[in-house]
Amino acid sequence: MTKAEVISEIAAKTGIEKADVSATIEKFFEVVKGSMANGDNIYVRGFGSFVNKKRAQKVARKVIRKGEKGEPMIIPAHFVPSFKPAKEFVSMIKTSIHIK
Repeated sequence: MTKAEVISEIAAKTGIEKADVSATIEKFFEVVKGSMANGDNIYVRGFGSFVNKKRAQKVARKVIRKGEKGEPMIIPAHFVPSFKPAKEFVSMIKTSIHIK
């Protein structure tokens, strides 16, 4: 399902204009991205959590050609955004008859 399809479905179910739904969803995404960029996590009860996960520093090797090892390089510690679904959300997916 695309973002446009989500907007259309929300507009149909709520009776709110598509433009208003679209603006609301865009602002939600801006808030999520901005908050996470500032180091804050977002918790939506019953849905899930948007969290920053720390990746430790590690040593990797540059690939020169298939089968050849290159020089080692250090990948510094960094954060990556992650979504952790709520238990209710996971349970709903597990028990869905539409997913095989």
